[in-house]
Amino acid sequence: MRRNSKNRILLGIIIVFALIFTGAVGYLIYGMIIKWNSENNYNNIASSYAAHVDEYYTENETADYTGHLTSPNGTTVPEQVEHTVDQHADDNNGPVSFEELRKQNKDIYAWIYVPGTNINYPVLQSSEDDNFYLHHDVYKNYSFPGSIYTQAYNSKDWSDRVTVLYGHNMASGAMFAHLHRFSNKSFFDSHPYIYVYTEDRRLTYKIVSSHSYDDLHILNAFDFTNDDVFQAWIEQAKNPHSLYCNVRKDVDINLDSKMIVLSTCLNSGSGRYLVEGVLISNEQTK
Repeated sequence: MRRNSKNRILLGIIIVFALIFTGAVGYLIYGMIIKWNSENNYNNIASSYAAHVDEYYTENETADYTGHLTSPNGTTVPEQVEHTVDQHADDNNGPVSFEELRKQNKDIYAWIYVPGTNINYPVLQSSEDDNFYLHHDVYKNYSFPGSIYTQAYNSKDWSDRVTVLYGHNMASGAMFAHLHRFSNKSFFDSHPYIYVYTEDRRLTYKIVSSHSYDDLHILNAFDFTNDDVFQAWIEQAKNPHSLYCNVRKDVDINLDSKMIVLSTCLNSGSGRYLVEGVLISNEQTK
């Protein structure tokens, strides 16, 4: 009788552990499916609504180590004329179809492209929850990879002195994971630009530095309307307090500058990894 009781207990324990194991495996598979669907959705969006963005740069522009663009025959393109309207763009819609994108989600207001990386995504901002897109995709569905987004601290017209974009550091290389490529000096030197598209503009930022940073909320901690505060931020961008950083020394930044900060998690430990740039061109695309 006692032996049967022990057997029943043992069987119960085995069943409980089997259920826990099955549930864990099921949850893992579910998470992988969610992540795959999300990343596949973004690939489809890029190919459907912004196909010409990366096509233009990969076909027509390469960067030398001085940060100047060179044509395919090796001739240096002067920096003051390097930024021309995308030759693949639709004359009426520009290189990104924002009208179609907004049909998918009205929170989409810009597009970011960083040559040499997988960063080719819409930029979103929620009017209801600053961190909504931390774990929601472009269709507002729950998704661990989330989206590339800004918070309400930043205006949507890119007029702030410092605009911060957030994205996850995904092991698959999605979202902002490829920002860590800028920790390699050779890659940093040969990829000097960040491009942001709005409905009728193309903003070109020259990358100033890439470095690790603490987990301080930048826009909540600093009042960039204060000249002294902004000047201090400029100095940290040009001379990061980080052992692991790359800096482009020939970039001019002043109190009239507009800066962009791309922010993601470190590969290990607490803190953030930042890629900072300064606006050097703001041109019309349609």
